[in-house]
Order: sequence, then C-alpha cells, then structure tokens
Amino acid sequence: MQRLNQPKYIILFSLAVCAVCAIFVSASAVGLASRQDANQLLDMQKNVLEAAGVKAPDQQMSRKEIAAAFENVRPVVIDTKTGEKVEGVDPETFDQQKVAKDPKTSHAVPSNPSLISRVPDRAKVYEVRDASGKLQMVVLPIEGYGLWGTLYGFLALDGDLNTIRGITYYKHKETPGLGGEVDNVRWKSLWDGRKAYGPSGEVEIQVIKGLAGPPGEAPYKVDGLAGATLTSRGVTNMLHFWLGEQGFGPYLDNLRGGEAHG
Repeated sequence: MQRLNQPKYIILFSLAVCAVCAIFVSASAVGLASRQDANQLLDMQKNVLEAAGVKAPDQQMSRKEIAAAFENVRPVVIDTKTGEKVEGVDPETFDQQKVAKDPKTSHAVPSNPSLISRVPDRAKVYEVRDASGKLQMVVLPIEGYGLWGTLYGFLALDGDLNTIRGITYYKHKETPGLGGEVDNVRWKSLWDGRKAYGPSGEVEIQVIKGLAGPPGEAPYKVDGLAGATLTSRGVTNMLHFWLGEQGFGPYLDNLRGGEAHG
C-alpha cells in the first residue's frame, strides 16, 4: 500500500485515467459528428423556409415536414464576382463562412458601413422554382455588423427579384429587447411586400427611425427597432451591401437576364 502512495504511482494512475477519458471523449465526438451536422443542416433549412414565408416563425415542423417543404428549394453555389453558377461543388457540404475566412478562397472588398472585409469567391444561395423551372423566389444569405457583433441571416426575394418576402436572423449578439428584436415575429412580418430596389435600380430598402407604415405607402422603408438605432442601421447597411455589386448584384443581374426561367 505504501508503494501505491508514492508520487510516481499517483502520476501513472492519473495519466491512465486521463487517457481513458480522452479516448471516451474522442469516440463520443466522432460518433456524434454526423448527428451534429444533420442538426445544423436542419436548423439552416428551417431558417431558409422561414425567410421564404413557407414556415411561420413560431411554427413547429418535424424533420419529415421540413424535408417535404424543402423539395422545391434548390441550393446553388455561385461565383460572387461573375454571378454564374459553379458546377462540380456539392451545395450540401459547402461551408460559406469557412470559405470567407480563407484568403485563398475569398477576396477583399472596399471599406463599407457593414464592416465586411472579405467576401467568399463562392457563395450558396437558395432558389425556389416551380415544376416548369420558373423562379418563384430566391433566398440570399446576409451578414453584417450591428451593435455588438455580426448578424447572420437570410433575405428572401420574390421571383421579380425586387419584392421582399421575408427576413430572418439565426445568429447575432444584439441586446435582448432592443437590437435582439430582429427576432421579433411582428417586426419580421413588416418586411413582406417591401421593395429592395428603386425605379433607377439602386438599393432603396432601409430600416428607418420610427414607424414606416404599410408597404403600399412606404415600399422602401421598414419600422425601426426602438432603442436600437445602431442595429437598425446595421440591417440597412448589410442589405445595401449584399444586394449591391460587391455582394449578390451580379448573380441577380444574371437571373434578370434570363436564368430566372431555368
């Protein structure tokens, strides 16, 4: 028993316990990896469907229902510079945020109010088409700085590529009750029917201070978030960036040029 109390035996026992725990943790991580990936994909699909207005923000949907609703949604990888679709890349496994962080697969953009420094050379968008292949809606990933950090979400445009159908955010650091109201169902419902671009083709949509009124009276304005001026401004900034030439402008131009019909 005395030998077991000696430092070297204690150290060896501790190392053995650590090794067993490490093996257990590693095995668990590997075993759960596929489930985690599936859950991340499911969560992303929910947010895309919500932005598109297919799923209500407070609606509970099973995996089977989400899969059925997603049948007409086609994930597509595009070249952000040319707006052309990229062949030979699996959209299901494409990680846009990872690509954006790598200097080899992204490019720097001029200084902008949304504080976006790099844009991925390739990005994943979602097209909703009918049985004939006609574009009904496109859902674009958006991101940009708010008050405390970057907000990540989706914006859905109707088949006319101008009428907004919805917006949703799935990740942000904004203050609950203030900037965090980007999650508010009432505020998100205000976007349906607004217009992204003005008559001249410039991005006009903006979140204003105060009340904007219904889409028919204020097609390019959305109610501001009370007490969250910087978050409201951040939403405006990111939409102007991603709907512009540095973002998805080239892709949307290609769709307007004929690709909207498949």
